[in-house]
Amino acid sequence: MPAPRTTPAAPARRRYDVGSLLGVAVGVFIERGYDGTSMEDLSRASGLSKSSLYHHIDSKEQLLRLALERAVEPLFEVLAEDGATSGRAIERLEHVVRREVEVLADRLPFVTLLLRVHGNTEAERWALERRREFDRVVAALVAEAAADGDVRPDLEPAVVTRLLFGTVNSLVEWYRPDHPGDVLAPADLADAVVRLAFDGLRT
Repeated sequence: MPAPRTTPAAPARRRYDVGSLLGVAVGVFIERGYDGTSMEDLSRASGLSKSSLYHHIDSKEQLLRLALERAVEPLFEVLAEDGATSGRAIERLEHVVRREVEVLADRLPFVTLLLRVHGNTEAERWALERRREFDRVVAALVAEAAADGDVRPDLEPAVVTRLLFGTVNSLVEWYRPDHPGDVLAPADLADAVVRLAFDGLRT
C-alpha cells in the first residue's frame, strides 16, 4: 500500500517585535543611507509585507528615531554615573571617555547610524543637538581639568573634546567584535584609547 502523500510544511515565518525589526532597519539604513531607504527595502529585508510593517510602526522615521535613541541615551546615562559626577575633573573625564568606548562597542550599529545622520529630518536634528549638548558637557570637564592643573592649558577644551571623540567615533569604521582579527574586548579597547589620549593630555 503506498504511503500517504504529505504536504511539505511551509517554512516558519520569522516573528518580529519592534526591537528585532529595529535591528533589521538599522542595518538597511547603514547600507543604503536613511534617505535612500524605502519601506519596500525594509519590507524586503525583514520578509514582512508593508502592511505588516505598519502593524508594528507608524513610519520609517519612527524607526530612525528609536534607533538614534538607542545610541544617544546611553551617552547621557554615562554622564550620570558616579565616576562621571565625583572626583577630580580629569578622573571624571577619563571615566566618560572609557565608558563611551564601551557604549560604542555595545551598540555599534546604532552609534554607526548616529554618526552618519545629516540633519535632514526632525529625528536627525534632535540627535545632532543631543550630540552637541554632550560635547558641551565634556568640553566643560576638559576646561575644569585644565583649571585644576591636570590638563595642558595650551589646548582649547572644545578642540580637545572633538579630538577625543573623533578618536572614539573612528572605531565604528574598523572595530568588528565578531571578526577574528578584532580580539580586544570592549574594556581593553577602552584602556587603549584612554592611555593613548590621556598620556598626551595630562600635565
